[in-house]
Amino acid sequence: MSTFPFSDNGFASAFDAIQEHMGRVLRNAGVPAALRATPQAYFPPVNVGVSGDSIEVVAFVPGMDPEGLNVSIEKSLLTISGERKPQELPEGARYYARERTQGRYTRIIELPADADPDNVQARYTDGCLAISIKRRESAKPRTVTVQ
Repeated sequence: MSTFPFSDNGFASAFDAIQEHMGRVLRNAGVPAALRATPQAYFPPVNVGVSGDSIEVVAFVPGMDPEGLNVSIEKSLLTISGERKPQELPEGARYYARERTQGRYTRIIELPADADPDNVQARYTDGCLAISIKRRESAKPRTVTVQ
């Protein structure tokens, strides 16, 4: 399945082959398929960072109502989903160009095994959904005293 929106295009099979090959290369190199998206578009775009204490995810969702954002964790997968409503135009107006995607979206992020699903915070500020997932205490680095 292609993640490119022009899957009916003659180039789609070539892109599918490249994407499949890169997936195999990265899997063989030990890199997980950590970010997944719906085929239409990669919305919302995300940044994912890891520190010694937490996993930090920032999803860029400008113009979204925080009430319409759904965040869940099941097993080791963080899911961000919702629906982006079409923008209303004044009466009699029509689109000349439209680049903003609309409709339902889902982003799935594979979390490290030491993520603590019981210790998660999410906040929406200035069009950004910031999610902080604490790491389990047992996974944090610790110093061992040599005797």
